[in-house]
Amino acid sequence: MRDKVLLFINGDAPKSLPNPENYGLIACTDGAFHYLKRMGFPLDKLDFISGDFDSHSGSDEGMYEEKFILTLDQDKTDFHKALEIIQEKGFSEIDVFGGSGGEQDHFLGNLTVAYTFKDHMDLKFYDEYSVYYFIPKSFKVEGVKNKMISLYPFPSAENITTKGLNWPLENGSLSITSRIGTRNFAVEDEVSIEYESGDVLFFVGIKEIEYPAIY
Repeated sequence: MRDKVLLFINGDAPKSLPNPENYGLIACTDGAFHYLKRMGFPLDKLDFISGDFDSHSGSDEGMYEEKFILTLDQDKTDFHKALEIIQEKGFSEIDVFGGSGGEQDHFLGNLTVAYTFKDHMDLKFYDEYSVYYFIPKSFKVEGVKNKMISLYPFPSAENITTKGLNWPLENGSLSITSRIGTRNFAVEDEVSIEYESGDVLFFVGIKEIEYPAIY
């Protein structure tokens, strides 16, 4: 995992922090810096902190100034700019914390940024409820029995066939304007998904559920 990146962005602070020793690069946006400091994250482990720093005023932040990368482009979000820096450093596998919660337009913006980079980076978002990420046209995941599974079309996906889900699809279609595939669950340890066109944002729940707790 040492070639992976740990990136914190400015959504809801994670309930628990991952082990920084598992990552080859650790970074945060300037907004996320505040909750990391509050939660006692070892800030010396950060390789860089990016953003416009308009929210930084604490007297103890000067010791980390050498880690600051100023990004003033207002046409891109802090998340987008952080990914560009990571890409320039030669990394492509990123675990993202703090991507959801907070202001919901930020959350939607984060998903759009992830969509922009999906062909060049393996981005996975983590929050207290689920792990979610864009999946390729042929996809398998293991260790998910009894966990909530959602397939969200972005904005549509055609000829989808799934195995291992309670409500399977057989050459089905999903679209945000007609039918989405949320709140399903895995009945097998392995779930496979094949689709021909479009894009799918895949969610897997953190915890096992007691079905039929579906709504």
